[in-house]
Amino acid sequence: MQAKLKLFIENALLQKIIITLIIINAVLLGLETSDAIMAKAGTPILLLDKAILVVFVVEIVCRMIVYRLGFWKDPWSLFDFAVVAIALVPASGAFSVLRALRVLRVLRLLTLVPSMRRVVGALLGAVPGLISIAFVLLIIYYVFAVIATNLFADQYPEWFGNIGLSLYTLFQIMTLESWSMGIARPVMENFPYAWAFFIPFILVATFTMLNLFIAIIVNAMQTFSEQENKEAIEAVHELDTDLHGELKMLRQEVYALRQLLTKGHL
Repeated sequence: MQAKLKLFIENALLQKIIITLIIINAVLLGLETSDAIMAKAGTPILLLDKAILVVFVVEIVCRMIVYRLGFWKDPWSLFDFAVVAIALVPASGAFSVLRALRVLRVLRLLTLVPSMRRVVGALLGAVPGLISIAFVLLIIYYVFAVIATNLFADQYPEWFGNIGLSLYTLFQIMTLESWSMGIARPVMENFPYAWAFFIPFILVATFTMLNLFIAIIVNAMQTFSEQENKEAIEAVHELDTDLHGELKMLRQEVYALRQLLTKGHL
């Protein structure tokens, strides 16, 4: 039974059906946010949503039966289990916030579509490097925030009145949203040389550090892709070695059979 279940859940057709149901479920969850639509077709939408959830639960249970302990060791399986489990919690009382989290079921596409799964895997692999860059950026932010607070707090307390306000203002400047006309030029009316503060900050925080983020992500995706290609080549090489071994054994058996036939004929 376990072998049959494994063939069933690993069937390509079933995977396509699950992906289709996830997309349909995502559409249904969007429709549920419309009061007008729910007033007209609320009952069938809710029934279809529950039916799809039943399919997800059955699929998860089948995977738990097939893979057993391996199911709990696989991060992707744990993610699927958590997403489906959230949908089973009653969305009432203290758990009412979980009703909004039902849309997380859509994220199961990340575990089922191979190309998306590779991207997510590469992003997770880039996390250590991203954390290092984030700490460097945080130090730069702190240094510039202290300088900005000391320089501009008296004249512009709404932007640089304390460290927290300065950090938020610098974040706005980093995003380049109204940084010139909204912040830099007004500050330069009282501090003509304020450009010497804002421009270096933008060059460092916006162009340099953010490009480092992108570089690390691209490098991680390239490394992940190279690792996948290496594993595929190793698998092909291993299969080729096995085939050569089997062919060699077959030749030996044929040769031994010929020898026996020759001796019998003589």
